[in-house]
Amino acid sequence: MTYRRLASLVGLRSFEAAARHRSVTRAAGELAVTPGAVSRAVRALEEELGVALFTRSPTGLALTPAGESLFAATRDGLDRIAAGIVAMRHAAPMRRLRVGAYTLFASRWLIPRWNRLREQHPELEIELQTSADPLELVPGAFDAVVAVADSRPRPGLSMLPLVPIEMIPVCAPRLIGPGGFAWHGQPLLHSRQRPDDWARWLTAAGISGVDASTGPRFESIALALDAAAEGLGVALAIRALVGQDLAVGRVVAPHPFIRVTTRCFTLLHDAEREGDPALAALRGWLAAEAAGFSPSAEAAAPPGSPTRTRRATARCR
Repeated sequence: MTYRRLASLVGLRSFEAAARHRSVTRAAGELAVTPGAVSRAVRALEEELGVALFTRSPTGLALTPAGESLFAATRDGLDRIAAGIVAMRHAAPMRRLRVGAYTLFASRWLIPRWNRLREQHPELEIELQTSADPLELVPGAFDAVVAVADSRPRPGLSMLPLVPIEMIPVCAPRLIGPGGFAWHGQPLLHSRQRPDDWARWLTAAGISGVDASTGPRFESIALALDAAAEGLGVALAIRALVGQDLAVGRVVAPHPFIRVTTRCFTLLHDAEREGDPALAALRGWLAAEAAGFSPSAEAAAPPGSPTRTRRATARCR
C-alpha cells in the first residue's frame, strides 16, 4: 500500500475554509472555533509546508500562487470526502427507534429541530410517541424516552440531561402597562399537570399578597401558554420551550425572576444498549442540540450578586 504523506488535516481544513471565505473570522464561524485557532492552524500549516499560503493585509486575505494550488486540491479532496460520507449514510440500513417524549417537549423543542436530525442521520427512522402522562413514558416501553428527571442515578438506565426546567412568568405584551406589570387583578393561569407551580414561584420570587390558588386551570402548560398569549392572564412557562414565543413577541416576561429547578428533560434508555449504533446516533445528536441549554452562569452567581437575586434553585416536584 502506498503511504500518503499528508499535512495536518486540522490545518488543511482551517486553510480551506479561510481560503474559501477569504476571511479568518467567517472560517472560524463555519468551523465553530475562534479566529485565533484558525490563524494558528494556518500558520502551523505554512511552517510545515515551508511556503506562504496567504498574503495578509488590512483589507483581508489573498492567496499566493502556492495557496491557489493547495486550495484547489484541498477543496476537491474535502468535497469528495463529504460526498462519500453522505453516500455512506444513505446506503446504510435504516435503523428504527421507538421514542417516547412529553408532548410539550416534542412540539416546542424536538419537532423544530427534526429536519436537522433527518439531514444528519438519514439512516434513523424514529417512531415518536408523545404523552403528557409521566406514567406512560416508561423507558421499558420504548427504545428511549425523554422524561423529566433529576440527577439521581437510575439503576440499569443510561441518562443524558438535555434541557433544564426553569420557570418564568409570561403574558401578552398588552398586559404590561406604562408603569410595568401589576400583579393584583391579573388572573393566574394554571396547569393541572403542575398545580403547585404558582405557589412555589411566588414564594421564591418574594412576591406577597397574590393568591396563588385563584385563576383558571388548563389541561396542560401549552394551553395555559396559549391563553396567556391571548391576554387572558399570566402563565408560568418552561423558559427553554418558549424562546420562539418570546423572540417574536407573542408573549413577554413581566418579571425577571427565573425559578431554577433541580430537574430537566432527560433522555433515558436501557444501559445495556449503550453501544447500540442507532441509540448512540440519537444520543449524540440530542447532546449537540442541547449543548446551549444548560443553566446560564447567572444560576451559579454568588449569593447577593445582581444576577443571583433574580434566580433561585428549588426542587421541582
